[in-house]
Amino acid sequence: MEALIQLFNRDIDKLKLEIESFKNEENLWQLEGQISNTAGNLCLHLIGNLNHFVGAVMGNSSYVRDREAEFNNKNIDRDQLIKMILDTKTIVASSLKDFEQEKIHDIYPIQVFGEDMTYEFFLIHLVTHLNYHLGQINYLRRILDI
Repeated sequence: MEALIQLFNRDIDKLKLEIESFKNEENLWQLEGQISNTAGNLCLHLIGNLNHFVGAVMGNSSYVRDREAEFNNKNIDRDQLIKMILDTKTIVASSLKDFEQEKIHDIYPIQVFGEDMTYEFFLIHLVTHLNYHLGQINYLRRILDI
């Protein structure tokens, strides 16, 4: 579990750095070409995803996900996004630290992809999902901040 905590911490820190690195804060909410999600909305999506699947499901937090809002809310202040990222990092780390290690090979309680999967499999998926969208945010930043 320690390796997963390290990976989540590392990549959530990268998310924070990407959001901080936008030279023009307004670009967080801009689209380019055929890209359908802004960097800000991708950030909100990652925050919602991790708070729901790790924080609420595994850590029994009180988080209630509004997936539609992740893609529809706009123009949230960068400082607020960064606070949300840092809060998410704390929730993910504490949820994983408190998770009973012997349950890692048990079946995750939600069939996200329509079939059973272990906690271990789904946590690995969540790390790769985070990185997929992190790469999209990075490209958007470099395209928009020219």
